[in-house]
Amino acid sequence: MDTIASLFSFITWPVSWVIVQFHTVYGAIFGPDTGWAWGLSIVSLVILIRICLIPLFVKQIKATRAMQTLQPEMKKIQERYKNDKQRQSEEMMKLYKESGTNPLSSCLPILAQSPFFFALYHVLNGIATGKTIGVIDDQLLASARKAHIFGAPLAAKFTDSAHKVAQLGASLTDVRVVTAVMIVLMSASQFYTQRQLMTKNVDTTVKTPFMQQQKMLMYVFPVMFAVFGINFPVGVLVYWLTTNVWTMGQQMYVIHNNPTPGSKAQAAYLERLFKHVSHHGKTRNRREKAIVKAIVVKGRDRNEFERKFINGLNKAGLAAQSDGSVMKSDGAAVAQAEDGTTTATATATAPRRQQPKRQSKSQRQSGGTKPAGEATDSPSLTKSDEPEDAPAAAGEKPASKPGNGARSKAQSGQRKGPQRPKSPSKK
Repeated sequence: MDTIASLFSFITWPVSWVIVQFHTVYGAIFGPDTGWAWGLSIVSLVILIRICLIPLFVKQIKATRAMQTLQPEMKKIQERYKNDKQRQSEEMMKLYKESGTNPLSSCLPILAQSPFFFALYHVLNGIATGKTIGVIDDQLLASARKAHIFGAPLAAKFTDSAHKVAQLGASLTDVRVVTAVMIVLMSASQFYTQRQLMTKNVDTTVKTPFMQQQKMLMYVFPVMFAVFGINFPVGVLVYWLTTNVWTMGQQMYVIHNNPTPGSKAQAAYLERLFKHVSHHGKTRNRREKAIVKAIVVKGRDRNEFERKFINGLNKAGLAAQSDGSVMKSDGAAVAQAEDGTTTATATATAPRRQQPKRQSKSQRQSGGTKPAGEATDSPSLTKSDEPEDAPAAAGEKPASKPGNGARSKAQSGQRKGPQRPKSPSKK
């Protein structure tokens, strides 16, 4: 560890300068030789570094989600070229280039923070050995060696001997109890951060090897922190514990406000968003508009939680617009189609066209029944001055009255009177 830390000795001067500036502020409040002054200086250093790394953290989130989206395509490439590793690598690089993603982007915050971590380790190691380093002179060095956090010196380690701990003015029991508690808290915070990422903020509709790797890392990282933690000074444990707590809080904020599509966190977020939008009839801010706009643009590619959100708005008489806003429908129930288009269905109380009532067989044979209030007789096709009971002409059958339900033979296409058998035509 000392060899690695010496590689980053070039950054020890700015790190030590930042710690001294914070120590000046906290020393005026708690006393220059107290553990609170030096401990809070290290915590403030972590917060300052993490604030500067927020843009990289945002880039890490985008890269991680892009990698999750590419997992099905990556799996197809691995299966297609499983016997040709070179072609497999070429196709992977081509896929990354076409999608504009970089696998290393998800590691940027850790890589960017590593120099500061090793520089702080180098500074604290110098304090433990009694050497001035960076801007820490003899006076500040003596003050730092007197600082204790719950009885453990800043430069003490879990693996230090009783003689070395005694030189720092502490007991071996106090050092090991404090370092053990901090190592457990450090490992537990790392495990919880990774667990909430896997259980709440992962797309459950896609089952890929990437998820299995994340589950494995969820258990491997805490073990690694526990193993390496016994060789970290108390000041470095303060630094790393603060980093893990910051990461956990940052991750909780992202899961609560900008969850991964298809995850359980997105289902909970869309449920909260629906309650607010249905109550107020509009979206609150620019971020909510961006999320609604992204859902509308997806069209048929929406997942089940997004479809449920859109359908809930439709039932509440609201419509999600393409710009992310939500509008109420006046006199029309606006339904969001699966392809992302908006269609309106009239809901005015217009009279419906009634279908004719179906008649029974006996009613059709007897001529049917007329509803009350309608004329019972149809207009006659004969002359109005001709009596209805006039006798039929000789050799003819009485004509059927219109409306009696029986079709006449003339209407059926048959000739009146007895029919003779057809004789063969003569050529």
